[in-house]
Amino acid sequence: MSSSTNSSKNNSSAPGSWIGRFILKAGIFVAGLGLCGALLGSLALALAWPNLPDLSAMIDYRPRVPLRIYTSDKVLIGEFGEERRNVLRFHEIPDVMKSAILSAEDDRFYQHGGIDWAGVARAVLANLANMSKTQGASTITMQVARNFYLSSEKTYTRKFYELLLTFKIEATLTKDQILDLYMNQIFLGHRAYGFAAASRTYFGKQLGDITPAEAAMLAGIPKAPSRFNPIANFERAKTRQLYVLGRMHSLGYLNDAEYEQAKAQEIVLKSAPGTPSGGYAIHGEYVAELARQLLYSVYQDNIYSRGFNIYTTVHSKDQEAAYQAVRSGILDYTRRARYPGPEETLALPEGIENNPAQLDTLLDDLQEKYPDEGDLLTGVVLSASPSKITVARSSTEIIDVTDKNALKIVARGLVKGAKDDVRISRGSVVYLHQYNDHWEVINMPEVQAAFVSLRPQDGAIKALVGGFDFEEGKFNRVTQAWRQPGSAFKPFIYASALERGLTPATQISDEPFVLTAAQTGSKAWTPKNYGSKYEPMLTLRQGLYKSKNMVSIRIMQAVGPKYVQDYVTRFGFDRERQPAVLPLALGAGSVTPLQLAGAYAVFANGGYRVPPYLIDHVTDSTGKVIMQSKPVIAGDAAARAIDPRTVYVMNDLMRGVATSGTGARVHRELKRNDIGGKTGTTNDSHDAWFAGFTPKLVGVVWMGYDRPRSLGSSETGGGASLPIWLDYMRAALKDQPQTPPGPLPNGLSKIDGEFYFDEFPPGQAIARVGLPSPQDVPVDGGGLDSIGDLLNQLTGGGAQREQPPNIPF
Repeated sequence: MSSSTNSSKNNSSAPGSWIGRFILKAGIFVAGLGLCGALLGSLALALAWPNLPDLSAMIDYRPRVPLRIYTSDKVLIGEFGEERRNVLRFHEIPDVMKSAILSAEDDRFYQHGGIDWAGVARAVLANLANMSKTQGASTITMQVARNFYLSSEKTYTRKFYELLLTFKIEATLTKDQILDLYMNQIFLGHRAYGFAAASRTYFGKQLGDITPAEAAMLAGIPKAPSRFNPIANFERAKTRQLYVLGRMHSLGYLNDAEYEQAKAQEIVLKSAPGTPSGGYAIHGEYVAELARQLLYSVYQDNIYSRGFNIYTTVHSKDQEAAYQAVRSGILDYTRRARYPGPEETLALPEGIENNPAQLDTLLDDLQEKYPDEGDLLTGVVLSASPSKITVARSSTEIIDVTDKNALKIVARGLVKGAKDDVRISRGSVVYLHQYNDHWEVINMPEVQAAFVSLRPQDGAIKALVGGFDFEEGKFNRVTQAWRQPGSAFKPFIYASALERGLTPATQISDEPFVLTAAQTGSKAWTPKNYGSKYEPMLTLRQGLYKSKNMVSIRIMQAVGPKYVQDYVTRFGFDRERQPAVLPLALGAGSVTPLQLAGAYAVFANGGYRVPPYLIDHVTDSTGKVIMQSKPVIAGDAAARAIDPRTVYVMNDLMRGVATSGTGARVHRELKRNDIGGKTGTTNDSHDAWFAGFTPKLVGVVWMGYDRPRSLGSSETGGGASLPIWLDYMRAALKDQPQTPPGPLPNGLSKIDGEFYFDEFPPGQAIARVGLPSPQDVPVDGGGLDSIGDLLNQLTGGGAQREQPPNIPF
């Protein structure tokens, strides 16, 4: 009995028995883990599958005629609607295009079930061998899933949904339908969607007419539309084309003779008329979007399928001049501003410039994060020194920046002790810009600007640019940015004063003062002149020329804040945004550039309020006019906003500003006497403005940061915004004759070189504001005893009418 027991114990402790039990337990554990995984996977699938998009929208190809936007001279500036993709049915797409796409993107498309596992394995091995991402494994079906319904964020959740949607597409649609979708909807650069549209965009021909060489070039674009399209980078597109041709040859789509002929064919780029690339000859993106929004408010989604054509008031020449002026002004400011450093600095592998494929792959990935923005081109620094920066745009496009002035812009990033976030070194990601005859490294501008011009006779908008780059964000600063106008608002304060008895000859104190918290009802206020420069006294005319804050405040105090608030609404300003407080004299309210332009139009057109408008008329697909604007016309008595005498005097005053005041550069450069205007700069230079006009054209420029911060202590409306206005006006006023001042309106006289309303002649007009009366001035010529006396004059209604000359002082 004892022997048997011992034998049993020995067997149970044998190595084989222990290993067996371990394997059994491990098997149970793995099976349980697998079961849990399967349950979790099933749960995830059950939750995610119902949330996948309905595929019916993918195959809804009902013919639709797009909405098109034109300038007043019939230049296409925008197109909204599916038909812009030039949709073709599968049988209408030439076989050479299909074979080129399959060769470039997914040669086993008709064999796999949505995921090409052989391709995945091949890509993994290639990437491991090169220690970098040199190959991808996305199939055409996966690209369709990603491009149609999913974002481009790189997360596991998005990838999971992409795989599920890929399986759903494969289970629902035939292979031909999937390829049809891909070929009609894929983005191919320059606003072209689908290969039919791309063929017209790049080669100016129908897709059915393309050659194998052209098909291969188009098929190479999807890999990186911004970089591989032939307009943006012909050399890269050509390299990619040769790769696709080689694949077509090796897969049997081209025989030897066809392959050699395709390689030798010269590619001629030509955009067909009416395409986004060929038809958008000017930059009217903000105009087109605003016009679309205006029509959408009437017809809603129907505007995208009914063949509407919107004809705007904008003129193509003026619009392009405005775009170039805004862009140039922003870049000029960026050159003056402190260089903030490169976008980022990568750990660039040693010798990558000697490996074209690796360098191009890195730059392609970089382009997705930092895409080219117009003429600002992304590159990576290969080497940098105070005398030269070498930047790679591609393996075949290496640019040296050596111009001394260009290097000064980024000098703080090239010095030996430069801080890490500012230093330009190997691997730095920068933007290149060709300026005049040389290249420069310049950061992507953070500052923004807006410009709008309009015809003061009826408010027709002639040009509108809402920011530096529409593609960066569709926020239209002309219509949507409410900003403080600063001194650009002062003419409206001065105009109110003329109708209350002040004249251009009225003497006004320019001395500083303080309002206590008790006097303001909130907190103490110590306004200052720009540069903290003061003068004892100035005339109203001189105060406007020099844009003196103390003068403007005293004028508003004399007229009355409530009266001013009521008065400025005549120009189209919102009452609630222009509070009846003294800081309003310095432009502390809020306006949009478009609103300010409409207000200045009142001065330009003789005193009539003409609301700005953008759409002249709209036609349907047959050309029938279905909407026609009926603008208010200057001269309509019902539109009279202010006294014509006030207009005449204010025009004279603002022509003086543009001749010898803060805007004197206008006269120096344009050599015209019919321009009036006013600069504007807010506290700490958060906003810089220039508003200027002739009797036939008003233009307003704003510059600032979307999140208000200082432009720099030396930046003003005259230095930052006026150059943009001048660049535009040089083109817009070219060959336009000057308009001389008209005759004096009834009830206005010019006496001793200055203007007086008949009801406020010399002797009855207000002679002084914020100054002591002659009888209060000591015989020795001394002034007021203190600032307190001056304050008492200011807050105690210190506007005095001149006494009749026959009454002694």
